[in-house]
Amino acid sequence: MPQSHPCTGGVQLKLHMIVSLLMISLSFSGCLGSSNEELVCNDGKDTGDDCVLTIVTYDINAISDDVLNEFTNQTGFEVQMIRTDDAGGILEHLLLTKDSPQADLALGLDNTYLQTAFEFNLLTEHNAEIPLLDSKATVPYNGNKAVPFDQGYICLNADTQALSENNISFPTTLEELTAPEWKGRTAFPSPVTSSPGRAFMVATVDYFEQQSTNTTAFDWWEDMADNDAIFTSGWTEAYETHYTGGYGIWNDGHIGDAWLTVSYCHSPGVEAFYGENSTISAAVLIDYASFSQVEYAASVNGGGSKNAVNAFIEYLLSDGINTNMPENNLMYSVLEGKDLPETSGYRHHSPVPSQPSTIEMDRIGEEMDSWLKDWRDSTNSI
Repeated sequence: MPQSHPCTGGVQLKLHMIVSLLMISLSFSGCLGSSNEELVCNDGKDTGDDCVLTIVTYDINAISDDVLNEFTNQTGFEVQMIRTDDAGGILEHLLLTKDSPQADLALGLDNTYLQTAFEFNLLTEHNAEIPLLDSKATVPYNGNKAVPFDQGYICLNADTQALSENNISFPTTLEELTAPEWKGRTAFPSPVTSSPGRAFMVATVDYFEQQSTNTTAFDWWEDMADNDAIFTSGWTEAYETHYTGGYGIWNDGHIGDAWLTVSYCHSPGVEAFYGENSTISAAVLIDYASFSQVEYAASVNGGGSKNAVNAFIEYLLSDGINTNMPENNLMYSVLEGKDLPETSGYRHHSPVPSQPSTIEMDRIGEEMDSWLKDWRDSTNSI
C-alpha cells in the first residue's frame, strides 16, 4: 500500500503523486509534444517574460530536483515553488498577494474554491493548447482561466467488515448515521480546512434540499455532532488515523474508532489496487450525497512567465502524464476516453455515483461563507 492517499484538506498526496507521475513521464522524450517556439524560454527577447516559473500549490515535498531540472532542460524555464498547506492556502496566498503577485501558476484549486478566485479577479486566461478533455471535467467550468488536470467523486466510505461484525446495516441514507449504533463511529474532515470536507458539506446541502422534509443539512450536522462524530482538520487524520477500513491500520498512531469517513468513491479501488485485489472498504452511494471534484491549473493574474505557464499546462495534460493519473496520482485522468485501470480490482471497486450533487460552482461561491458559518455553529467546530 502507498504511504498516503489522495487529498487532504491537505491534499498533499495527490500533488505528491503528480510529481511521481512527472518523474515517470520525464523518461519519455518530447512530452510537450509541440513545435511552438513560445514553449521554450527566450530570455524575454520577444515577450518580456523571464525564464522562471513560480508555482503556488500544496506542500509537495516529492518535487525533486531531477523533475525540475528535466522541465528546465526541455523548456529553459526554471521552476520555483511556493508551498501552502492545502487548497485553501493557495487561495489565501493569492488573496494576500493580489496587488503584487508572487506566483505565475496556481496548481490545486478545485471547484469549491475556484469561483472565489474568479470573484476576486485572481486568475487570468492562458494560451495553452488543450487536448480533448473528458466531458465531466468541463462541467463545473469550461473557460480559459483554469484547466482541469485531475478529477474524482467524493463520497462516504464505510468499513464493510466492521459493519458486519457489529450487525450494522450498510447506510442508504444520511439520516441513518444519527442513530445510536453510529455514535462515535464517523469521522469527517472539516470543510473549513479540507477540500474533501468542503465538497462533502456542499453535497449534504443538496441532499437535504432534495428531501421532502424541513430538515436542513446543518440540522443533520448538529445531530451528527450530538452523536459524537469525529471532526478533523484534514482528510489524512480522518482516513489514516480514525477510519478502520483503509490502509491507515498499518500506520503508527492509528486510532481506528470510525467505521465511516469521507474520501473518494474510488478510494476502495485504490485500496484494492495496492492490496492484491482485496479491500474491506466500500463507497457509500447515496443520491445527491456525493460531489464531482475537479482540480485546476490556472494562470495567476498579474503573474509573469506566461509562456512558461502555457508550457507547464501542456506538459501536465500530455498523454504520457495524464493518462497515468490513476496509478500515480490516485485520481482520474481528465483526458477524453481515459478510465481507471482494470488491474487488481481498481475499476471494479470504484463505483461512479449515478446522482452526485447538482449544486453549481456559482452558487458555491455565493453561499460558501454562510455555509461554513452554519457548519461551525452546528458542530461547535472552528
